[in-house]
Amino acid sequence: MKLTADELRNKYLNFFQSKGHTIISGASLIPENDPTVLFTTAGMHPLVPYLLGQKHPAGTRLTDVQKCVRTGDIDEVGDPAHLTFFEMLGNWSLNDYFKKEAITWSFEFLTKELGFKPEQLNVTVFAGEEGIPRDDEAIEIWKSLGIPEERIFPSPREDNWWGPAGQTGPCGPDTEMFIDTGKEKCGEHCRPGCHCGKYIEIWNDVFMQYNKTAEGNYEPLGRHNVDTGMGVERTICMINGYPTVFETELFAPIIGKIRELASKTLDDPEAQTKAERIIADHLRTSVFILGDQKQCVKPGNIGANYVLRRLIRRSVRYAKMLGLAAGYMQQIAEIIIGEYKHVYPELDQNRETVIHELVAEQERFEKTLEQGEREFNKIATVMKQHGQMQLGGRTAFKLYDTYGFPLEFTIELATEQGMTVDRQGYEEAFNKHQELSRTTSAGSFKAGLQDHSEVVTRMHTATHLLHAALHQVLGPTALQKGSNITPERLRFDFTWPDKMTPEQIQQVEDLVNQKIREAIPVVKTSLTLDEAKAQGATALFTAKYGEQVTMYTIGDFSKEVCGGPHVQNTSELGGFKIQKEQSSSAGVRRIKAVITNLQ
Repeated sequence: MKLTADELRNKYLNFFQSKGHTIISGASLIPENDPTVLFTTAGMHPLVPYLLGQKHPAGTRLTDVQKCVRTGDIDEVGDPAHLTFFEMLGNWSLNDYFKKEAITWSFEFLTKELGFKPEQLNVTVFAGEEGIPRDDEAIEIWKSLGIPEERIFPSPREDNWWGPAGQTGPCGPDTEMFIDTGKEKCGEHCRPGCHCGKYIEIWNDVFMQYNKTAEGNYEPLGRHNVDTGMGVERTICMINGYPTVFETELFAPIIGKIRELASKTLDDPEAQTKAERIIADHLRTSVFILGDQKQCVKPGNIGANYVLRRLIRRSVRYAKMLGLAAGYMQQIAEIIIGEYKHVYPELDQNRETVIHELVAEQERFEKTLEQGEREFNKIATVMKQHGQMQLGGRTAFKLYDTYGFPLEFTIELATEQGMTVDRQGYEEAFNKHQELSRTTSAGSFKAGLQDHSEVVTRMHTATHLLHAALHQVLGPTALQKGSNITPERLRFDFTWPDKMTPEQIQQVEDLVNQKIREAIPVVKTSLTLDEAKAQGATALFTAKYGEQVTMYTIGDFSKEVCGGPHVQNTSELGGFKIQKEQSSSAGVRRIKAVITNLQ
């Protein structure tokens, strides 16, 4: 069976809709109020409040297609399968159906809808560990579907267990589905999960049935959830029999344009292929980040902004290796937008911003790249003459600070010359100078559940009051562009061209505190998006018209579509204090504030 990405998305959504699921919109790539991640890394990410017990306005059976970004394996991009951006198909049960239905429907979709032969299917299940029994229930379900025991592989928790993301919380076993490609086994121990390429993982069903306590115990949850994930790119690659995801129709036009614009051919064909794939992957991811509905991440030196800068600049370096013609950045971006705009219209709507930011960052980087490489080669030559094979951390940081040369590029150049880099020394110098966290300087981050503690819930409600107060003081064009909340503070980005005056900041703070003192009930209502809009609700980064949403109303002061969590009354906030107002990016300001114990 030959299948396009469009056909796969439609088949998946329609199949689960026929099983009683409501099709919901995918969320922004920039997660709301989750300090543990920089980007949405999985389909479950935007649904965390509902997996933890909050009622979803669309019901207990949901399905969608979610944009995701993961950069933990960025150095692996260029091989046949690793991507930084991908689309995740998912279906969820919020304390509704459980293992039997989830596994049965997975089997049905793979064999009847996608046409995979049952004998191609191999599965892994949780083998049992730390006092938690083997998932015999999943094993028996697979057997009842005709999967013989020799193709069911009990595996340890590192392979078949999900969560908790933090120290405590919901978690449980999963079952993963692999397609046997028909290749010979690499050895007697070859099995699903082996990296030789014989078995390709295609789907994962997670069963959240336990809660890990602070004492380290695993207790049965009072509610059972199912979270699943199937990657669009990998699945159409498998269905169509392509050797890698880069041969699919999602990448073929991009790779084709790169080859058309290239004026150099590398001596090593593998290096040539790797360069083409890195350019295609990194620019595709950059287009989706810049074209996201929030439009709150631009190239920079901190957090998500740094990740975006790294992606663009890494693509530029490989583009220079292939001698891509002038204007390549815009031409490739136009192809990416054209291929996806019918699925993600925000890319076309934000086309001007996408192109401008890509080209501007390319120009900034090209001005410093050549000088930085020249300086590195000069340093490396002197070091080798003295028998030194490790570049000092301070020197690596100087290359970054003086020439804008990223650490990752320094490491890549050093590796090419058989040298190493003192990464720890670099990070110490970087943190001392920039006061950035080690996580940010390394360009990596962890995934995890959102923090829905009492203080974070209060902070989140405070952002609604802050948003409404900004509208009153500055006007309706002061619109939210993003927010981030930790137990220590809230951060709120909004559109505004100028620095706020001290008087304006004080007016906003006083207005929020006034509404807190008025002890206004926070009213939750489920309705369609168009109904919420008709009632004057602010609805940013959310669902399509006609889709069920949740609206939170705070008197006649604030009315906003949101996924929560919220307090029941503004009096629970105590007090509100703005600590800082600063620039976030061009045309976007940032407020940092805290909740206080106002008497």
